Amino acid sequence: MKFIGTRGEQAVSAAEAVVRGIAEQGGLYVPESFPAVSAEELSALCGMDYPERAAFLLGKYFGEYDGEEMLAALREAYAQFEGDDPAPLVRMDNGMYLLELFHGPTCAFKDMALTVLPYLLRKGCDLLGIREELLVLAATSGDTGKAALEGFKDREGVKVMVFYPEEGVSKMQKLQMGTTEGSNVNVVAVRGNFDDCQTGVKKIFASAEARDKLLERGVRLTSANSINIGRLIPQIAYYFSAYCDLLTSDQIHAGELVDFAVPTGNFGNILAAYYAKRMGLPVGRLLCASNRNNVLTDFFGSGSYDGKRPLFRTMSPSMDILVSSNLERLLFEISGRNAALTAERMRSLSASGRYSVTSEELNALRGLFYADFASEDDTVECIYEFFEEYGYPMDTHTGVAMCVAERFEEKLSKDPKAEKHPMVVVSTASPYKFPQDVLYALTGNDVKDSFKGVKRIHLLTAMKVPESLKAIRYKPILFKTTVPPDKMFAEVMKFVGQGN
Repeated sequence: MKFIGTRGEQAVSAAEAVVRGIAEQGGLYVPESFPAVSAEELSALCGMDYPERAAFLLGKYFGEYDGEEMLAALREAYAQFEGDDPAPLVRMDNGMYLLELFHGPTCAFKDMALTVLPYLLRKGCDLLGIREELLVLAATSGDTGKAALEGFKDREGVKVMVFYPEEGVSKMQKLQMGTTEGSNVNVVAVRGNFDDCQTGVKKIFASAEARDKLLERGVRLTSANSINIGRLIPQIAYYFSAYCDLLTSDQIHAGELVDFAVPTGNFGNILAAYYAKRMGLPVGRLLCASNRNNVLTDFFGSGSYDGKRPLFRTMSPSMDILVSSNLERLLFEISGRNAALTAERMRSLSASGRYSVTSEELNALRGLFYADFASEDDTVECIYEFFEEYGYPMDTHTGVAMCVAERFEEKLSKDPKAEKHPMVVVSTASPYKFPQDVLYALTGNDVKDSFKGVKRIHLLTAMKVPESLKAIRYKPILFKTTVPPDKMFAEVMKFVGQGN
């Protein structure tokens, strides 16, 4: 399998796409074609455990990686998760299903891929004969940062550096990142929002001068964000796995369509579901669930993307994003893989914060996606009512997705001609990652201390507190640097040994 850039870059190998992270002209790597999964192969997947399912699907894209070694790496990665299944599917009494993706080391869905990426990167370097030290650079709205730090800490030949918005993550997320131990990690707060962090990181990747300066220090730049195809492809596996679990538990019949509701910020998680559909998974509608920062809802409604608007801080901070990077990959597909047009739209986004698609493209998008958003009040009400009704506590991001899913199903129920499918709501984080907001939603009580929130949620719900969150309460804060966006690269150079 070869990978091409969304803005016209030449095809490269899987290893090269993973190690580079972003294509030379600033585009994102996509597969040259989508590998098919036949009905027979899907049936065979149902008899496998999760690492085997993931290894089979990753093998479709990363054929140059040794299959047995890949499976061993995946088993090692998912052994870090609590419980026997890294991605359990839970049937709810409202008839929907929750795909729990928060049982990994950092209690968020990013662990599903970021426990695997270190292997893909290191092995990719071996395949390419690269001997320089890798610098893994990431912008985070909260979850990617900690997952990247955990995945790469103390790995030989790798440094990892994370930028996060100073006031744009939850207190628990900030604690998780700030207490990370490891000789090769660095965490820096940025005075600005997530888009400032993401733009700063992209500028570093796009700068030949920056790359050259790092190479002079024997350091090669790569990414841990979902702009890296090595982050995106492993996420496809849990959509296939959820479908297999529905089949093996006799909840659906083979070939039956299933809808997925996905809390969406940077568009990587839901894009993986779209990729699964392109591979042959029987996916019905993909529900793109946004919070108050509903730029994607407006885009799917009008066909015009307008990122020039205020960014609101919400109780679902991992979705507080106005520039959804992975949407570029979808634009590339719905334009008929028109790289020149995709590049033109991205230039327009950079220059004016806006671009538009054609009416034909918009109709195609609407056939695949349903987009809606939940306000802060909507989210609180959904979390509260769901717990009152079913005894299940959701985090704030999952609350957004559940709210949109329930609204969608209510809309279908009023249309006698509507085709209804089983609904899987993707649960992306543990409630304990956002304890103050979840406690407020459940009880109406505010607490200033995150760990008091954890204790009270536990007393109320009896839901097990993840060991990794318990452990950070008494750890020292190791990273306290804050910089403006224009000083991000200077901090990178300090970290790699220059500018001290």
